[in-house]
Amino acid sequence: MKSFVIFGGSGFVGRHLVKKLKSLGGVNIVVADIRKPQGENFSGVNFVECDVRNPIPLNHISGPSTVVNLAAVHRTPGHPDHEYFETNVQGAGHIVDFCEATGSNRLWFTSSISVYGPRETPCSEKSALTPRSAYGQSKLEAETIQRSWVERGPDRKLVIARPAVIFGAGENGNFTKLAAAMKRGLFVYPGRSDTVKGCGYVEDLIESLFFMDAQPERLLLYNFSYQAPYTIKDICLAFNKVAGFRAPLGTIPFPLMLNLAKGFQLLDKFGFKSGVHPDRIKKLVCSTNIVPGELSARGYPYRTDLEAGIRRWMADYPSGKFI
Repeated sequence: MKSFVIFGGSGFVGRHLVKKLKSLGGVNIVVADIRKPQGENFSGVNFVECDVRNPIPLNHISGPSTVVNLAAVHRTPGHPDHEYFETNVQGAGHIVDFCEATGSNRLWFTSSISVYGPRETPCSEKSALTPRSAYGQSKLEAETIQRSWVERGPDRKLVIARPAVIFGAGENGNFTKLAAAMKRGLFVYPGRSDTVKGCGYVEDLIESLFFMDAQPERLLLYNFSYQAPYTIKDICLAFNKVAGFRAPLGTIPFPLMLNLAKGFQLLDKFGFKSGVHPDRIKKLVCSTNIVPGELSARGYPYRTDLEAGIRRWMADYPSGKFI
């Protein structure tokens, strides 16, 4: 029986990875996280309470296993800088120590396209790494720690995915917020509608990990997104077509949108939580023009495109809702 230990496995991506592993059969699955997973996907899965910021105890988790590092502080803005490094960097160190202690020689890691920093030009795996945020810098340092681990043993294998924006059931992030605004008929383009937003459906991300793990190299590092450079307008049109949500109301000049966000930020201090933040508005007008060069070169067979992914997401809920 194969064994998988998934650190940070209670979250969005973990839910879909567990679903995939259960469909394969003959797999012992351990979810190690600071919070217990919820939902039918996790029935029959072993749970171990674990905080990767601390050394990982071995009394409940023993290997060797395929180890998956999904543990991360990732929402930006939302955390003081030190929290990204405590979880993402210290956590990576403790996870490779766990691999050493258990003899686990296979490690998968979900990094981030934030290691490239914001840029308008297409960005491949060969592009310069210039992170501009604590999150991006912490992910880059975590990559370095895990790359050092694979280099120390000839029988080790490391798969590093750098995902763009991932959407699907349980995401509760950028796409969910966009769907909620469009459903209410309140979404407007902040400054422009041609911002490229690299994205991909969560189940395609999961399949890509298995696909890259099957490649012969000991170290596989790749960008994950759709091949097409979808814009924010393309994404809105897909929601409009699939779910019937109202099209955006138009475009608001960026300076005006930014000033409105600053007003909402001030209200937050008085307890009126809106989730609108100037940094999030700035992110909306910055392209993430990600090129999945390694997947394309190796012939990865995408299961979906943008529209098909949104349709799959909608079908993942019996009520046909995204939110």
